[in-house]
Amino acid sequence: MEVIFIKDLKNQGKKGEIKNVKDGYAQNFLIKNGYAVIKTKENLSKLNHEKTKKAEAEENKKQEATKLKKELDKIVLEFQVKTGAGDKVFGSISIKQIKDGLQEKGYKIEKSAIKLNNSIASLGFHNVDIELYPNIVSTIKVHVIK
Repeated sequence: MEVIFIKDLKNQGKKGEIKNVKDGYAQNFLIKNGYAVIKTKENLSKLNHEKTKKAEAEENKKQEATKLKKELDKIVLEFQVKTGAGDKVFGSISIKQIKDGLQEKGYKIEKSAIKLNNSIASLGFHNVDIELYPNIVSTIKVHVIK
């Protein structure tokens, strides 16, 4: 019997996958527990419709990320810090401070998207990468002043 998986099941199948399994296993376990449905024309059309919707949603996310990248690439965030002798900065600029600075400018960015390679603990300009979507990375400038 051919079934369409509607949930991921470890070592058996992933959502949207079509597999041929034994009748008893399909009826008594997969269908009964909501992991799969019988492969019919209706269920196949539903699956194709869901895949199309998902692809459109992903394309929209990608376009939004590209648009946001163009806007973010122009941004310079300024942070005023206290310094000691020889312009040594006390502390450093954190990811949370960068997130809050972006939020003040109207951009809602997750902390996990902000990639800080080295801590920002010196005066001047620093580049900070923000991963908006896989393979779409924006670079903002962070200006640390005293």
